Amino acid sequence: MTSDHPPPHDRSEPPGARAAAIAPARIEPEFGRWRELRFERDRAPRPPPARPWFGWGAAGAVMLVLLALVWLRQPLSDRLWPDSRLQQLRSDAAQALREGRLSSPDGRGARELYEAALALDPDRDEARAGLTRVGQAALVQAERAIAQRRYAQAHAHLNLAAELAVPRAQAEALERRLREREAADAGLDRLLAQAASARAAGHLDDGDHAALPLYQRVLALQPKRIEALEGREDTLADLLQQARRALAGGDLLAGAARIRRVQSADPGHAELPDALTDLARRADVRRGHADGALRRGRLPEAAESYRELLAAIPDDAAAQRGLGAVAAAYAQRSERLAADFRFDEAAVALRDAEAIAPATAAVTDARAHLERARQSRKRFGGELPPAQRQQRLRRLLEEAAAAEARGQLLAPPGDSAYDKLRAAQALAPQDPKVRAAAARLLPAARRCFEDELRGNRLGRAGECLDARRALEGEGAAVAEARRRLALRWLAVGDERLGAGELHAAQAALKAARELDPAATGIDDLADRVRAAGAGRD
Repeated sequence: MTSDHPPPHDRSEPPGARAAAIAPARIEPEFGRWRELRFERDRAPRPPPARPWFGWGAAGAVMLVLLALVWLRQPLSDRLWPDSRLQQLRSDAAQALREGRLSSPDGRGARELYEAALALDPDRDEARAGLTRVGQAALVQAERAIAQRRYAQAHAHLNLAAELAVPRAQAEALERRLREREAADAGLDRLLAQAASARAAGHLDDGDHAALPLYQRVLALQPKRIEALEGREDTLADLLQQARRALAGGDLLAGAARIRRVQSADPGHAELPDALTDLARRADVRRGHADGALRRGRLPEAAESYRELLAAIPDDAAAQRGLGAVAAAYAQRSERLAADFRFDEAAVALRDAEAIAPATAAVTDARAHLERARQSRKRFGGELPPAQRQQRLRRLLEEAAAAEARGQLLAPPGDSAYDKLRAAQALAPQDPKVRAAAARLLPAARRCFEDELRGNRLGRAGECLDARRALEGEGAAVAEARRRLALRWLAVGDERLGAGELHAAQAALKAARELDPAATGIDDLADRVRAAGAGRD
């Protein structure tokens, strides 16, 4: 039988031998297991080091709080506890109502505070009820102001009550009392008597104590006062009679002013349509007179008539276009005078154009043309000493005569008799020899214009007309030639517009306007070209 227990100790063996035999068997297994455990622990993965996440999160939270405090308009307490804000608004509104501060421009009136509370929480009825109490308080204050004859304040309180939708019956009753008290204090019977006396004396609308203003004061207090209504009606009829007489006498401005006054006081006056028709007819006559003056070159007369039309009827588009045409005509006159080296007269015409329409393209072009003409005269020797200028003048006239003898009247450019004569005119426009040379070349320029116009070569006809004008000067014959050429350009523009060639039509219209701004049919073509351009846009 075996046993797990060791055999009993043999006393015959030496003590050391027994211990040496047993010790290795006990120590080695223990040491081996310790090493194995130690190495396994060394081979095990180590946990990562702790990251400082808590510090970054805290910093982010602080940053968000700071941004909220900076950017949020509403206080943080109002966002967290909105009921406290509502309660404060309602409390302040009730306090303002008790103190009688019903409305205030600074927003601290009862009305404004209740409206702020309502905007913050539209679902609650406390603010609506408060606004109703404000309206009733406004009626009470209006009644108190009427009793104390503070009529302006009474009107203000009634307006506030009406804005807060108080019962209409209450508001209308107070309004009637207010008008009655105002009428009684104003002495309406006395005002009516003064108005009647003013009308009888012919003072219809010439001051605060004239008939019409007095009747209107009465009607502002008692809108249904029969005497005031009838008096105003008669006064307006008298004003219209005065307007018709002024129009008949040619005073368009006075007549139009009286008609506008009646129109503003009573747009439905029975006699107003006839007066307006008369005004339109007289305006047409004045417009025709202005157009005729423009066509005949009487520019001051045309400008005055157009200005009178615009003073009487500010929205008269035809008169506005006519005044612009006058400015263009002054600008063209300045250019023609500058081309003849008559610089002082050209500057006067340019100033007249600038006084009407300083920023238009025609005036700008005329200003530049005048400056170029002055520079041109310097190049031709206009600032030479008298002896040298006379010597150069004789040479230019000799060259002009030689070109004329060769038949080179208007061509070639630069060497023609006309070009040599122009250079001579730059030196001495009033010299008798220069004038005589111009008179000899004039028939050729006239023939050139007629031939080119007959051949429908309109650009070349314009050049011949420029030469004719420079030789002949301004006059009825040259004006008629310009009108004929302008009408031919209008016909070309009409034809090109009908063919759908908008740019060609615009160019033809521009050429016609530069020749004769008042040419018959120019406004009609301009309207059609403008409409066609708008249709394309």
